[in-house]
Amino acid sequence: MRGELDIYGIFIPALLAWAILGFMASIVVRRMLAKIGFYKYVWHRPLFDIALVVVMIGVVVMITNKLLTLSASLRSSFVSSSRSLW
Repeated sequence: MRGELDIYGIFIPALLAWAILGFMASIVVRRMLAKIGFYKYVWHRPLFDIALVVVMIGVVVMITNKLLTLSASLRSSFVSSSRSLW
């Protein structure tokens, strides 16, 4: 797992990027939940919204971890197969 992202020479912590993505995903989910009327069953909406943000950050971290692991394994299999050709 990478600790930081290099964007044009500026190092940004990976957790910050994941938190931004998780927050944006939670905004989409909150709007959908409000549209279907789910919040009338929620006791404490701000507490629920914060928990939703934490869950969405966890989902983003799991997805990016799987994608990074998959890309690393594909890259290593490609390198090992190309070495066997030479």
